[in-house]
Amino acid sequence: MKNQIQISIADPVDSSRDFIKAWKSAEQDKSVEAEQHLRFEDLESLLKVLSPGRWVLLKKLRMKGPMSIRALSKDLGRDYKNVHTDVRMLEKVGLIESIDEKIRVPWDIVEARLRLAA
Repeated sequence: MKNQIQISIADPVDSSRDFIKAWKSAEQDKSVEAEQHLRFEDLESLLKVLSPGRWVLLKKLRMKGPMSIRALSKDLGRDYKNVHTDVRMLEKVGLIESIDEKIRVPWDIVEARLRLAA
C-alpha cells in the first residue's frame, strides 16, 4: 500500500466533524483505514507553507531520495540557509523527516485538494 497524505483547506468545524466521525467508527469497532491529513485554515496559510520553492524542494527530494540539506541546496542551486529554513518548515508540518543527518519525503503520494468556495 502506498503511503499517502492529503493536503486540504478545512475550517475547524469541518476538521472537528471528521474527527468525531472517525472517533464514532472506532467506538463501534468498525475497521477504518488510517488516513493522513494536513489541513490549513485558509488558502493563504497553505501557500505560505507550500510556496513554489518549497514544492520544488519537496519534489526534488522525493525524486532523488534521502540526502543532506547541503546536498539538496547544491542540487537545487539555492542558498543553504534558505533551503535549511524551508526544510525545517516542511519538517514541522510533517511533509519531510530527518533520519541520520539526512532528510527524506516519507510519502509516496502527496495529494492536494482545493475546493472553490461558492
